Amino acid sequence: MNKKTGPGPDFEKTLAELEKLVAKLEVGDLSLDESLSGFKRGIELTRQCQSALDDAQQTVELLTNTQDEDSLKPFDPDA
Repeated sequence: MNKKTGPGPDFEKTLAELEKLVAKLEVGDLSLDESLSGFKRGIELTRQCQSALDDAQQTVELLTNTQDEDSLKPFDPDA
């Protein structure tokens, strides 16, 4: 998987773009090329959203792990 080089677009913007794209694709008025381009972009957006959710879940797990408070360290999403 690609390593992040900087802050990406925020989750809400990415999800909103994905929702709009899905609505356009569902209508079925696009050409085959437009549909394929939209599908490719949708996959990219889905991966970005999933990555953001994975990072958030990891952060929550680190913050709520109270078994070993001495070994807590700051979360680095680029690691």
